[in-house]
Parts: sequence; C-alpha cells; structure tokens
Amino acid sequence: MSCPPCPKCSSEYVYQDQSQMICPECAYEWNPEEEAAAAEAAAIKDINGAVLQAGDKVTFIKDLKVKGSSQVLKIGTKALIRRIVEGKDHELDCKIIGGGEMMITSKFVKKA
Repeated sequence: MSCPPCPKCSSEYVYQDQSQMICPECAYEWNPEEEAAAAEAAAIKDINGAVLQAGDKVTFIKDLKVKGSSQVLKIGTKALIRRIVEGKDHELDCKIIGGGEMMITSKFVKKA
C-alpha cells in the first residue's frame, strides 16, 4: 500500500502510524479521513443536498426580490452556475437564463 505525498512539503517519504500519516521531512501529521470529511463539509450544496459545481444548471425554489430593484425572479427560473465563490453570503455566481448575471445563495436553488 502506497501512502499519499505530504500535503505540506510534497515529500514521498510519508509513513502511517495508526490512523495518522506522518512526514519525516517536515514533521507534519494529518488524518486523511478527517481531511476528506472537511472537504465534503466545505462543498456547496443545494436545498436537497446535491453538490453544486460550476457549469450546473439550477432552478429557483421560491420567488426572490432583486436587491435595489423592483424586479422579482419567479419560482422555476433557471440559471447557469458560472463559478462558486466560497466565504461569502452569496456563493453562486450565476447567469440567469433570459436575464442578466447575479450572485445567489445556494439555499434558494435546486439542481435542474
């Protein structure tokens, strides 16, 4: 069984000690299972729990008022995710089909 390279220094001389992986060159220790769980938790998901990625098509699950405008995006409006921006209120940078571009929160969409 081969061990993955060290995520800190990319050393190939990593060894396993019980559930921990240890790099002898930089003394970095990590648990690959915890890293996989953290990566899954950081994934952006829609209202049904499906993981969203750039290029996915989504549908609005409720009417949304556009901030600073009298426009309302109706339920069922489709959008294309251009990119995902982490660490902000509105994670999805979308192109509204038949409209313009705007940022949307993932809790108001479902994967189409």
